[in-house]
Amino acid sequence: MELHELRIFATVAELASFSRAAEQMGLAKGRVSTAVQQLESQVGTRLLQRTTRRVRLTPDGERFLERCKELLTEAEQLEAMFRPASTGLTGRLRIDLPTRIARDLVLPRLPEFLAAHPLLEIGISTTDRLVDLVHEGFDCVLRIGALADSELVARPLGFLPMRNVASPAYLRVHGTPRTLDDLAGHRVVHYMPSLHPQGAAWEYVDADGQRRTRPMRAQVTVNGTDAYQAAALAGLGLIQAPALGTDALVASGALVDVLPGYRAPAMPVSLMLPNRRQLAPRVQAAMAWLADLIAPRLSATP
Repeated sequence: MELHELRIFATVAELASFSRAAEQMGLAKGRVSTAVQQLESQVGTRLLQRTTRRVRLTPDGERFLERCKELLTEAEQLEAMFRPASTGLTGRLRIDLPTRIARDLVLPRLPEFLAAHPLLEIGISTTDRLVDLVHEGFDCVLRIGALADSELVARPLGFLPMRNVASPAYLRVHGTPRTLDDLAGHRVVHYMPSLHPQGAAWEYVDADGQRRTRPMRAQVTVNGTDAYQAAALAGLGLIQAPALGTDALVASGALVDVLPGYRAPAMPVSLMLPNRRQLAPRVQAAMAWLADLIAPRLSATP
């Protein structure tokens, strides 16, 4: 069993495609297919299920991929043991980020990180859904919000402060709310990833530090953060959003901060990674860089 074959298999599994894996690795598609077939023959089981439309891991393939990645990480660490630090990181890294954090914070600073590691390749997924870190082949993900019970490893980074905002046009029509009772005459833009018709509500922390909700009227429901903010800018209602994504808009006057005493609880921010014994140097470095990048925008407590 050769390390090169393991790398080929892991790349095919990550990209769910023999053709894309061959293109990325600079190999002929036939070479990639042969390598996977030889690997399956050696381990005595089918690792990948091939159809005319897609390639997916079999249950045995999922188990094998986890161990395969551990072995490749250990090999990478051995290869880098005596490599000069000046050569930087190598390999491919796949991370998933919330859309706004990727757009407003990470991507503008990414050139300086890549300048320090010119041999590193980074794939960035930006989505508001919860990706399956293991099955979709991500090295780490940055998540905002409470975490469900999981076999993944979580590294808490801090808490993201929230604020309430509305457009000047909306406030001219409906007035500026000063108290919770004033909300009776207002509506919110409802954020619901599944677009399920669940009732909208205003979230806030009371004087005793308890989380409270107040039912609200919503004419518009969206399932993405870009649409959520765009709806507020269009005057469709109040929104409760992270300060990180609204600071610039409030500073420019495009949005107005309202009801500062009744903000939603700060949201926990965590880096998530597979439960592996070893982390590749590139994953460790990227996680440290992301943590340092977002730290100034977080609070230590909710």
